[in-house]
Amino acid sequence: MEDCEQLLAARSEERRLNGHCSAHTQGPESKVVQDFRRRLKYFFMNPCEKYRARGRKPWKLMLQILKIAIITIQLVSFGLSNEMMVTFKDENLMTFKHLFLKGYKDHRLGRYALYTKAEVYDHIYFVINKYIHLQNLTVGNLAYEMVDGKYTPLSVCQEFYRNSSIDPGNETFDIDPHIDKDCFSIYPMQLFDNSSLQTDVNFSFDFKRLLSVSIYFTLKTINLQTVRHHELPDCYDFHIMILFDNCAHSGKITVDVENDVRIYECRDWNVEGTSDKIDYLLLLFDSVVILACLTSLILCMRSVINGIQLQFEFSIFFHAYYNKIVTWSDRMEFVNGWYILIIVSDTLTIAGSALKIGIQTKYLTNYDVCSILLGTATMLVWVGVIRYLGFFKKYNILILTLRAAFPNVIRFCCCAAMIYLGYCFCGWIVLGPYHDKFRTLDKVTECLFSLINGDDMYATFLNMRDKSYMVWLFSRLYLYSFISLFIYMVLSLFIGLITDTYETIKHHQKEKEPVSQLQAFIAECSDQPESGRYQTDEEPTSCCLPSCCCFG
Repeated sequence: MEDCEQLLAARSEERRLNGHCSAHTQGPESKVVQDFRRRLKYFFMNPCEKYRARGRKPWKLMLQILKIAIITIQLVSFGLSNEMMVTFKDENLMTFKHLFLKGYKDHRLGRYALYTKAEVYDHIYFVINKYIHLQNLTVGNLAYEMVDGKYTPLSVCQEFYRNSSIDPGNETFDIDPHIDKDCFSIYPMQLFDNSSLQTDVNFSFDFKRLLSVSIYFTLKTINLQTVRHHELPDCYDFHIMILFDNCAHSGKITVDVENDVRIYECRDWNVEGTSDKIDYLLLLFDSVVILACLTSLILCMRSVINGIQLQFEFSIFFHAYYNKIVTWSDRMEFVNGWYILIIVSDTLTIAGSALKIGIQTKYLTNYDVCSILLGTATMLVWVGVIRYLGFFKKYNILILTLRAAFPNVIRFCCCAAMIYLGYCFCGWIVLGPYHDKFRTLDKVTECLFSLINGDDMYATFLNMRDKSYMVWLFSRLYLYSFISLFIYMVLSLFIGLITDTYETIKHHQKEKEPVSQLQAFIAECSDQPESGRYQTDEEPTSCCLPSCCCFG
């Protein structure tokens, strides 16, 4: 490094003493400049131009096109399987609500709730009775869980304050905030009838201290619908919890059914016309996807590294020959953002495909994680198709506009986000107690974003009509100011920012003006890909400057 700095200093001093730059256009250095300019032009060519310049087949391009096809096929295959799994889980959850919640209706508005002590006892006895007589009631393939040859029980647990003395009439209370938990179990093979259930199972609650009542039990079933799609059925364990929530002590006990699922391969199975082995063709296809993405990942990482190395060489070259510092924007030209996108996509696809293989072999059940990985990877792959459209100048203007406008858009969004967050906090604290759409902070952000896009405006205004006059007046000022500011000003400025960038890029393309120092330098190379001047050029492994050999 010190030798390079000394050589660069000596070259700079020589230029200063000579007082002219003729050495850059004449003599042996002229060929060095032209060769380096030609090398840069070749680096920024698209695959078709590189093929015409050196006759090298665009293997990387063909690999990316192949990836688009196989990754999409893989996603569709997994999506159909995932859809059946999710549908089966949702339908079973709805079944449990109809079986174990007394009087449950699909069209019920709001949460299922109870308001009297008699209703609470009646509903708990109802759940126990339905559980005991489950196999005589359900139309599904539900069964009790067995562990070590014994059925697992249904457990009823209550949580309550340890000690308390509450007298609202005298406005006094004495409470111990420590929470105790008490449970009892009921086995499904115990015989009960409707007349003796309440005498055989006896429990009571102190509602002044009661926080919640939870009912736990596990049911097993088999998802048979996958047989029609030539997939082996999976076995499911549904760990069900029915929660009676009295934490607020407001006189309203909300009831909810929660369902935790474990999916695994059935122990002993036989499907006529199928083998007892895993579908190895599907596993082979996933392995091909992993191999293709791994190859693409290595090639793209190599291209990114080559671009970074060439960027350093260009910076040294410009400093040595023109005594100029290369700008940061010119440096970033060498880092191909599409390659970064492909690297991220390949990494997600490899991880998602590995999870998919684990799911197919029944070692894993992380459907949601696998869906996120494969879905995001496929989205990035299809977004990358824009890169190939960019090879045509009429389509390239979209890419150039997005890339040029991105820094300004980010700065603009950061400023607008400060105002947006201010409105979110204000709406949450003031309107939250009176408006469902402002009840939580995440609901506020969703509601305001919908308003920016013109959705559901009238309903948002309508829900505040019956409130107190002060809150009603504030809500009008709040909503009118937000809509006026963000729709008429912020959104218009955002669109104008992108439009101005588009017009600038369009003008440069029409006038064929280089928009950067790097492009101006490359534009001086008049050699076309078909000229044959690139045939004898081999990409050197070290810096093109003799004075920079230490960077090789």
